[in-house]
Amino acid sequence: MNRLAGFTGLPAQIFKISFVAIVDAVLISMFFASTHKHATPLAAVIAAVLIATNFVYFAKFTLPFKFLFPGLVLLVVFVVVPILYTVSMSAFNYKTGNEISKGQAITQLLQTGLAPDAANTTYDMILGKKDGNYAALLTDQVTHDVFIGTEKGTTKLVAGQFKMNTYGIADTAPGFHALTPEETAGADSLISTLKFPLGDGSFAAPQSADVAVRLTQSFVYDKATDTLKNVSLGKTYKDNHDGNYANIADKTDKLLPGWRAFNNFGNYIHLFSDSTVRGPFIGVFIWTVSFAFITVVMMFGVGFLLALALDKKLALRRFYRSILILPYAIPSFMSILIWNGLFNRQFGAINGLFHTNIDWFNSPWLAKGVILLVNLWLGFPYFYLISTGALQAIPAELEEAASIDGAKPRQILRLIKLPLMLQILSPLLISSFAFNFNNFNLIYLLTGGGPTDVLHGKTAGATDILITYTYKTAFGSNEQNLGLACAISMIMFFIVGSLSIWSLRRSKVLDGF
Repeated sequence: MNRLAGFTGLPAQIFKISFVAIVDAVLISMFFASTHKHATPLAAVIAAVLIATNFVYFAKFTLPFKFLFPGLVLLVVFVVVPILYTVSMSAFNYKTGNEISKGQAITQLLQTGLAPDAANTTYDMILGKKDGNYAALLTDQVTHDVFIGTEKGTTKLVAGQFKMNTYGIADTAPGFHALTPEETAGADSLISTLKFPLGDGSFAAPQSADVAVRLTQSFVYDKATDTLKNVSLGKTYKDNHDGNYANIADKTDKLLPGWRAFNNFGNYIHLFSDSTVRGPFIGVFIWTVSFAFITVVMMFGVGFLLALALDKKLALRRFYRSILILPYAIPSFMSILIWNGLFNRQFGAINGLFHTNIDWFNSPWLAKGVILLVNLWLGFPYFYLISTGALQAIPAELEEAASIDGAKPRQILRLIKLPLMLQILSPLLISSFAFNFNNFNLIYLLTGGGPTDVLHGKTAGATDILITYTYKTAFGSNEQNLGLACAISMIMFFIVGSLSIWSLRRSKVLDGF
């Protein structure tokens, strides 16, 4: 520390400038990479960090922030920004089919609205250039008519204006210069984007380097009215302000893909108004609260009783204490996977030991019982340790005074030790409740949220808690509803945040601030 305190003057200034220059270089490269990927929010965050870094470390009146700034940056980038992003996405219709921007959706709809003509007209194509622009010599495979096309239009050529090769395909015309094989290979990515209008609303679209087909545009976009018209079916589709173009005569007839659209509180309203979503959500919510509460009660009860038993002088007490904390020392994911194997129907040790054939994970109540048992195994050592410490913090004079007054051991436990323990450990009990409220690893690794009645179209499993249900909503099925998952995440954030604030107030750790 003395050496660090003495590191001042010109060497320190050179080191600071060099270090900040390296940080600036990294942030600038990240900024341009983000803008190249059109990740505007990420680019804005990086730019803000870049400006703040140079301001804090080169201004003279920001000395305290020089030490706090790295931690503040990590807090903002990894906590505040994800929360703000989740809040914003919860107000969007953001799901499978509604993932891109509106402009991209219109482009894709116009592309998917292409259909071959009735005759399935196909052309042999020679790709080249005319007047410096991409062009093509098109030979109808049936009629052998020849056309020269550019992106502005197509002209039919008559005999004498072109020459055929040995395969009967036009390859030469005035002002037309065919691409070499090397040039064609280099323009491979452009071939699929070229279109040569035929003058009647259709155009020749290259399908490969030497073949094009005649396609007709089914959809026509009117920018003035923001409508898409299907000219072949006579239907008109208008923006429904929820991320899709919908048929003006039938609102349920929507075009896909749609786009991410701001729907205000639509996801929250949908969560409680749609019976197909509300039912599973309420069921999962009730089980989540029940699971967290029962788990905390069981873990505290077992841990407290073991702490009481080992608080007395017993033979081999140190050995017992070492054994009891072993589940806490083993990585939880490993223990969960071992328990998953123990309860396996065909090869599990539980069924093998008792000569049974119980499908533990395919019965809702048995699966819930297994989850509670495994979580008890994982959590009771923690409560044993903190209960042991809390018992030693209770003054022995209280127990002695109660004994002198004639109190029995059960009365001392019920009226003195237990109330004091609950008062001391209440913040830890609340934090444990919040932790188990979001205990993703246990549910996902042990049961995967199942069993799930997929035959009746249900997505929520019997053992799903809110965090695993949110994961399934966002990523666990063919239809990923990221906006709804963000809305559920915000409800979870509100619940856990409220519990955390209540816990802090009860523990009075913020009274000095």
